[in-house]
Amino acid sequence: MNNYFLYHNQFNLESGQSLDGFKITYTIAGNPFAKKTIWVCHALSGDANPLEWWAGLFSDSSLFDLSEYKVVCANTLGSCYGSTGPADLDEPLTFPTLSIRDMVRAHQLLAEYLNISAVELLIGPSQGGQQALEWSIQDPDFAKQLILVATNAVHSPYAIAFNESQRMALRADLSFGLKTGGREGLRAARAIAMLSYRSYQDFYLKQKDEERSAQNHRASSYVAYQGEKFADRFNPHAYYYLSKAMDSQDVSRGRGSLEDVLSSVKSKTLVIGVDSDALFPIQEQEFLANHIPNACLGVIRSAYGHDAFLIEYEQLNDLIKDFLYNEFKNNKPTTFKTKTN
Repeated sequence: MNNYFLYHNQFNLESGQSLDGFKITYTIAGNPFAKKTIWVCHALSGDANPLEWWAGLFSDSSLFDLSEYKVVCANTLGSCYGSTGPADLDEPLTFPTLSIRDMVRAHQLLAEYLNISAVELLIGPSQGGQQALEWSIQDPDFAKQLILVATNAVHSPYAIAFNESQRMALRADLSFGLKTGGREGLRAARAIAMLSYRSYQDFYLKQKDEERSAQNHRASSYVAYQGEKFADRFNPHAYYYLSKAMDSQDVSRGRGSLEDVLSSVKSKTLVIGVDSDALFPIQEQEFLANHIPNACLGVIRSAYGHDAFLIEYEQLNDLIKDFLYNEFKNNKPTTFKTKTN
C-alpha cells in the first residue's frame, strides 16, 4: 500500500528555482518492526513498489527474508507515480528543473519524517544508483552498506546524447506541453531508449527475422510495441524532466575532484556492472569501485545490456549474497573479491 509524505515548506532546488512544498509517495514493505532497514532507490521509470519491479530481490523466496527487514522505497520528485511532478500541472513545462541532488534531499526529508537516521543497506539501480551514491556523499553515515547497480558518478556524453535524442522526439510531438499531450512523442522516445537499454547481441538473438524480408521486421515491431506499452503507463512530461535529472549526475560538481568526492563514501560498497551495458558501461562501475574506499566490483555476464539488472536475478542475488553474507548472517568480517562468473 502506498503512503504519502507531505512537505509544506518551500523547497529550494539546485537550479535556483523552488517548489512550494511537495508530496512523496512511498511504501514500507517487509517487517515494519525490524531493526534492519533497507532503502531502495528506483530507476528512472520505476515506482515505490520494489516488491513488484524487483521481485527477484524482494520476495518471500528471494535473498532478503522480508520477515527480517523493513524495506522502504520512495517515488522520486518529478515522477508520475504519486509524487509531485509536471503531470500535476495544467502547463507541465512550467515545472522547475530537477537534479539528482534535489531528489535525494527530498527523500532525506522523508527519512527524517520516518525517524530513520541510518539504514543497514542502501541500494539502487541505474538512476536509483545515482541517487544512492549521492545520498552516501551528502550523508556518509546514513548507510552501513551500499550497493550501486549499473550506475555512474558522472553521466557520460554518450548517455546524455541518448537522453537528448529522446527529448527531441518528445518535442517533435506538437501536443507535447499540453497536460494530456505527448503520447506519440513518448512512444518514439521509448523506442530510442530501447537501443540503449538492450544490446546488439540481444537484438540479434531475439529480434532477428526468421525469413529474409524487405519489410515487416521483428526489430521494428518490437520497439514499436515497447513504445506503445510504455506510453500506456508513463507520462511524457515526467519522462522529460527525469531524463534531464539523470543528465545532471556529477557528484563532483562544486565539491572538488571526483576522486576526492568518492573517497568520502564511508559505506562498505558493492558496485555491480553489466558486461554488455552500453548506457552505463562497465568502466564506469570499475571507476566507482576503484575510488570508493572499501568497495568491490561484481559483474553480471549477460546479453541483455543495461536491462540485465531487471532480468538476471540469479547472478544479481549471487553477487549480493557473496557481498553481504558474513555481515548479514554471521556478523563476521570478510574480504570481498570481484565476481567473474
